[in-house]
Amino acid sequence: MSCRIAISRSAAKIAPRGKTGVGRDARGFTLLEMMIAMAIGLVVLGAAYSVFTIQYKTFGNQEEIVAMQQGVRAGMDMMAREVRMARYDPSGVNSDANTGNDFAGVVVDATQLEIRADLNGDGAIDGTSEENIVYAFDSANHRITRNIGSGAQPFVENVDSFSFDYLDGAGASTLNAADVRAIRITITGRTAKPDPSYSNNGGYRTYTLTSVVTARNLAI
Repeated sequence: MSCRIAISRSAAKIAPRGKTGVGRDARGFTLLEMMIAMAIGLVVLGAAYSVFTIQYKTFGNQEEIVAMQQGVRAGMDMMAREVRMARYDPSGVNSDANTGNDFAGVVVDATQLEIRADLNGDGAIDGTSEENIVYAFDSANHRITRNIGSGAQPFVENVDSFSFDYLDGAGASTLNAADVRAIRITITGRTAKPDPSYSNNGGYRTYTLTSVVTARNLAI
């Protein structure tokens, strides 16, 4: 008798299958909780997008600036190498093919920079090769052109200004080709695209590089 009673009491403590925790399992998120979670998610997403946009814009601006600086430096480096070769004459003849007179290594001109050198040593300046190089500023297309007799070709793109000053042995400006010993070259480049957040110069950031190039052959 006592055994039956014990079993009955034990069974009474066990809840019927399928009813344990029914209230807890069925409970979910309320509409208010869902709206709060969505609002918080949107705030976090908006902040992340804002940071991404700023970083992307900054990265793009830095790329533009680096490209501008590299273009100006590369152009200046090549131009300086060719200016240093002005009046190069390994043959010692130093005569112009057309006139038979001594050729000027630098042709003084306010609108273009013309460099001459007898690279092949034949005693003449070939006007259709790199023995006669003309640099000029194409303001309409914002670039420097290079002409070796076959027409002006783009040399440095995205240029705001290009200027040069002929210097004598004392470093003073001169317009006499015979007195020229060096050339002061200044190139101001600009970014390919404007930056809306930059108010100066129409949004274009600029970079100016100046170099004084001495051509030793000009003193000979």
